[in-house]
Amino acid sequence: MSSLLLLPALLRQTPPWGKIAVLTYDSTCWEDTLLGVDDRAERARIVLGGLEGSKFWHDELKRPTPPIDVIAIEKDLTGCIARLRADHPAIATILFECAAFPIVSAVIRRVTKLPVYDITDLCRLTMASLPS
Repeated sequence: MSSLLLLPALLRQTPPWGKIAVLTYDSTCWEDTLLGVDDRAERARIVLGGLEGSKFWHDELKRPTPPIDVIAIEKDLTGCIARLRADHPAIATILFECAAFPIVSAVIRRVTKLPVYDITDLCRLTMASLPS
């Protein structure tokens, strides 16, 4: 399961002028087919950012992998988002593709004042649909 499954719904609930920032661990490995968005106008509303070259990125490549540095993830994501917003001021929604990012979702919501979605939102939605 991927948080990218939320993308069609987010495109419809984000204002037509708004862009969605999809943040991933490494955007250099990205293929547009992962988005599942064929419409060119909708694709133009999606901007991609990654943490390649960051402290978190380098830590994850070490063996053994060190404990997750939450402060590094927060700092790296905040910097990436600031760069994306400078280039795309119409960003209205953030979607975390990487499963390590939800640990800082609340902080990023407070800092950016934007809605932030991640895999835990998709999991909660799925679990809520099941009969009790």
